[in-house]
Amino acid sequence: MVSPKLYTYPLSTSQNMATAGKVIKCRAAVAWKPNAPLVIEDIEVAPPQENEIRIKVIATGVCHTDLYHLFEGKHEEGFPAVLGHEGAGIVESVGPGVTDFKPGDKVIPLFISQCGDCVFCKCPKTNLCERSWTSVRYGIMSEADSRFTCRGKVILQFMGTSTFSEYTVLNQIAVAKISDDARLDRVCLLGCGISTGYGAAINTAQVTPGSVCAVFGLGAVGLAAVMGCRNAGASRIIAVDINEDKFAKARALGATDFVNPKKHSKPISDVLSDMTNGGVDFSLECVGNVAVMRSALESCAKGWGVSVVVGWTDMADFSARPIQLIAGKTWKGSLFGGFKSKDSVPKLVLDYKSGKINLDEFVTHNMPLEKVNDAIELMKTGGCIRTILDVSPK
Repeated sequence: MVSPKLYTYPLSTSQNMATAGKVIKCRAAVAWKPNAPLVIEDIEVAPPQENEIRIKVIATGVCHTDLYHLFEGKHEEGFPAVLGHEGAGIVESVGPGVTDFKPGDKVIPLFISQCGDCVFCKCPKTNLCERSWTSVRYGIMSEADSRFTCRGKVILQFMGTSTFSEYTVLNQIAVAKISDDARLDRVCLLGCGISTGYGAAINTAQVTPGSVCAVFGLGAVGLAAVMGCRNAGASRIIAVDINEDKFAKARALGATDFVNPKKHSKPISDVLSDMTNGGVDFSLECVGNVAVMRSALESCAKGWGVSVVVGWTDMADFSARPIQLIAGKTWKGSLFGGFKSKDSVPKLVLDYKSGKINLDEFVTHNMPLEKVNDAIELMKTGGCIRTILDVSPK
């Protein structure tokens, strides 16, 4: 349970009046090019335009998707950019046409929009949105339009959010208003990783009570998937990772069995089949590795097994033997855990406050924004679950 202490991050009326409608100069961690350290720069953040909101970012998590863009995807068209997409902050000012937000509101930026009007938003089967950056630039992972400049150059907004900056600007369809007493250095994690893994289990896989599950990869997303399987009533949750240091955290979140694939001479699918008399009911791949995706599918029971691809990658094709699906298995994908973003994130904040979902357990490090490269190195080496960057300390 969260302490009843209120976490306040005041933004005074005088501050709002001093900056509203003006360009704000602030600090941000800029990725000038792929595969290079981020640079703390003084950038300019333009005022919000029609239907836009300017947000003072208080805290942000460092997610593997940030590292994917920097070290794996390496799309030159996606640089220079301000990374970060797992943040929380306070509304500084709003542009024309914004009616549901006001200065001082606590909010979470959303990398998946919810306009409410497009064919996807009206469909209960998906959380996609036609007006999201993902509709046209998912490979480049950035908005074509930006409110950031630095050294006279336009700086792109990564995944439409860019939370490695003291201020950022988003369309109101990509912002969720949350409780006034929410702890921003925890609920920021609901902007991506925790929602993604948790929702993959309860929404996409639809884990059933008494079922047997396997979760591949015990980063923040995988651990959140473990938590989702637990909350859905799974009787057995097998945690699979080559880093056994993560097993204790997985146990605390609900895992019952633990497997290190490197300690077995046969394929992990065979190991799990032996452990479960034929395979698991549900498997969730939370690594972003196409070989692991195949192993997760092959670990499922034939006839009814469901495997969900959760880890983000667009680097290689994946494959499987057709008999895996012909025999009755289902292979699914999950983006942001299947949650309709604006509708669901405020409810997840309430679930955290009530103790239904865990967030504190995922935070292993806190650092100032200036240490962002240290935080990235921690994630690269598996030395953390989540590092929270204090972007604008109160």
